Amino acid sequence: MSDLRDLYQELILDHTKHPRNFGQLKNSNCRADGHNPLCGDKLTVFLEVENDVIAGVSFQGSGCAISTASASMMTESIRGKTRAEVQTLFEKFHQLLTGPQDIELEDSDELGKLVVFSGVKEFPVRVKCATLAWHTLKAALKHQAEPATTE
Repeated sequence: MSDLRDLYQELILDHTKHPRNFGQLKNSNCRADGHNPLCGDKLTVFLEVENDVIAGVSFQGSGCAISTASASMMTESIRGKTRAEVQTLFEKFHQLLTGPQDIELEDSDELGKLVVFSGVKEFPVRVKCATLAWHTLKAALKHQAEPATTE
C-alpha cells in the first residue's frame, strides 16, 4: 500500500509541477471562473465544445497543489467525451471524494488515474481544493456567468 501511495503522490506532484493544458484556449466557446474562498484557489476553465463533445479544454489560474493537479488531470480525462459522459465522470469523481470508502474500488476503471485523489477524503478541507476545477467545468458547460464556488 505504501508503494501505491507513493505512486499517487508522484502523479499529483507531476501534475502540480507540470500542469497539462494550462493556459487560455484560443478557440473556446465555453468558459467559467471558479473560486475556493477557504484557501483562495482561483481558476478559469476554457472549453471548446463541438457537437456536444469536448474538443478542447484548458485552465489557468493559481491554486494549491491539489487544486492544480486536479484541474490538470481533469483536462486530460474529459477531452473527447460528451457532455453526458463528463457529467457522469463528475458525479463519480465527487462520489470518490465524498462517498463511502469502497467507492474507489467500484469505479476505478471509469475514473482511471483520477483515483489518486481518493486519499483527499481523509482531509475534508482539501476536498474543496480537489473539486474546484470540476465545479468550474460544470459552470462552463452551463454558460454560468457568476463564478463557481465549492460552497
